[in-house]
Amino acid sequence: MRITLSSVFVDDQAKAQKFYTEVLGFVTKVDMPMGGDARWLTVVSKDDPEGVQLLLEPNQHPAATTFQKAIFADGIPATSFATTDIQKDYERMTALGVVFRQKPTPAGPVLTALFEDTCGNLISMHQMI
Repeated sequence: MRITLSSVFVDDQAKAQKFYTEVLGFVTKVDMPMGGDARWLTVVSKDDPEGVQLLLEPNQHPAATTFQKAIFADGIPATSFATTDIQKDYERMTALGVVFRQKPTPAGPVLTALFEDTCGNLISMHQMI
């Protein structure tokens, strides 16, 4: 078995697509209608277009909304992304207006930072040191 898809709940798929592609630098892999306003919308790393897809999943179910709001309020990241230069990404994203809850900070064998994705989530990024 291998992981090919992971998801993160978002409160607005269009806003999420813009943030995850224009700010984080991912590329849209799949974007197809699923009925109503929902889309099957995935992004991938531009460096690994055949790699793991991240599904930007609408949080339309009440349980999803409750879960998303609860972990956000408790400061728990929805997911974490690896970077090879956390300081550079932190500075670039800060210049783009991204709200960071934690600047790059040592945590054992990694540096971590925590930011808001504008779609209801906290996201961690990490770099091995």
